[in-house]
Amino acid sequence: MPYQKITATVAPADVTAIQAAIATIQGKLPFLISLTDAERKSLPKTGPNSLSFVEHAQTAAQNNPTILPGSFNATDFNSQVSLFATLTAINTSLAQLASSVDDTRMDVGSTAMEEARSVYEYVKSAAKNTPGLKPVADQLGERFQHTTAAKPTSTPAK
Repeated sequence: MPYQKITATVAPADVTAIQAAIATIQGKLPFLISLTDAERKSLPKTGPNSLSFVEHAQTAAQNNPTILPGSFNATDFNSQVSLFATLTAINTSLAQLASSVDDTRMDVGSTAMEEARSVYEYVKSAAKNTPGLKPVADQLGERFQHTTAAKPTSTPAK
């Protein structure tokens, strides 16, 4: 069943509450970092599918502690596995929410853009006969201005 046009509002108090909830999440995860592109590329890739491998390795380490060198810190490893599992679950929930927010934003924005184009056409038409509307039409028209660099003309080689 196709979705219907979205007509909704978010009260300012709700926006404030949502932003406070996001701040609360950030406050509960004070250790979060931001990686550069180079740092991302240098790290082994992990995702939800990697969690199973990591958990199996944890089980192998717990069941066979004598095979691990003394330099291997099993406590730190267990902590990393636990945090990885927790963050994977949180990330999945946040990604689902972010995807829904983005899809809704895209749909509502598309509808708003279509309606704004109609307004622009009405303003352009009315500007021909209504004093004072030409600057408004020009301002709205800036959205559709494309700056193109002059392409160098080349002559064919002889």
